[in-house]
Amino acid sequence: MSTTYQSAGVNIDAGNEAVSRIKHIVKTTFDEHVLTGIGSFGSMYDIGSFLKNYHHPILVQSTDSVGTKVKIATMTGKHKNIGLDMVGHSCGDILAQGARPITFLDYIATDSVRPDHIAEVVRGLAEGCQESGMSLVGGEVAEMPGVYAPNEYDLVGTITGIVEKDKVITGERIAEGDILLGFASNGLHTNGYSLARKLFFEMGHYSVTSEIPEFEGTVGEELLKPHTNYTRPVLGLLDAGIDIKGIAHITGGGMLENIPRILPKSCVAEIQKGSWPVLPIFNVVQQIGGVEEREMYRTFNMGIGMVLVVHANDVGKVKMKVSEFSEFDIYEIGRVVERTGQVIFM
Repeated sequence: MSTTYQSAGVNIDAGNEAVSRIKHIVKTTFDEHVLTGIGSFGSMYDIGSFLKNYHHPILVQSTDSVGTKVKIATMTGKHKNIGLDMVGHSCGDILAQGARPITFLDYIATDSVRPDHIAEVVRGLAEGCQESGMSLVGGEVAEMPGVYAPNEYDLVGTITGIVEKDKVITGERIAEGDILLGFASNGLHTNGYSLARKLFFEMGHYSVTSEIPEFEGTVGEELLKPHTNYTRPVLGLLDAGIDIKGIAHITGGGMLENIPRILPKSCVAEIQKGSWPVLPIFNVVQQIGGVEEREMYRTFNMGIGMVLVVHANDVGKVKMKVSEFSEFDIYEIGRVVERTGQVIFM
């Protein structure tokens, strides 16, 4: 009997079936600038006519993974939201610099290709790209037996955005007296899942099907809520010409680590606790593990997924514009002061 690639654990036919299933899904995200579909060695995006709208265009790029949230998806058998997570998270990173998303690439690695799982993840990616107004221009499905445990996979995304050079948001103009406005999150997003899994499944002895009174659904449903995608309201603000001095995407590290990334060295953020609703999941997490408050704010977003810094005179403009996007809530959560330190909670 001859030795084959499949005998080593790699099923080319399954890979081909997965590609066949996702081709039409990916194509729904294409715009007139996409020149290649799935199957080419590299994606091509025609930026010639696209750049006519820019005087000095800057490309903003970011790459990341969903992290250990994929383990929750594997436990529940539901994978679509993982794709939505990847896009929402990636958009948040480049929006922080004022960039408009234009293209997205994905990379899925697994121990064994399961076409139905791959299609479900890509369906989420495509939906997220459509919501963000960008094209899913390509990707890769890699089968690597022995590298990943059975039934496990990883998802990585690479996003490209564009912004006019003189409109890049850096935070350098932030000054004392500026106001911090926070967009509400819908849960953990993609942050702190190693701790969350330890608390729920090891210390709390819950399963993904467990029901907790504070949650609207099961533990699994709560933990799989997709990362909120802030593209539409943020671009709405920028397109309206509202002066956003700084944007912080509240990812791993929470407010304590992410807000200081955009502040001038002479400034710190003074956050008013209680100025926004803290979601039930954060209270449950803290109760299960007796997690100290500072650790909660350093690990999780605590109900705020993105922070904008604006001049006090522009607060009303921001709130009025955001009200046009009914599914998003924004709160005045603090102010900028000149003081030594980083983030101060009041």
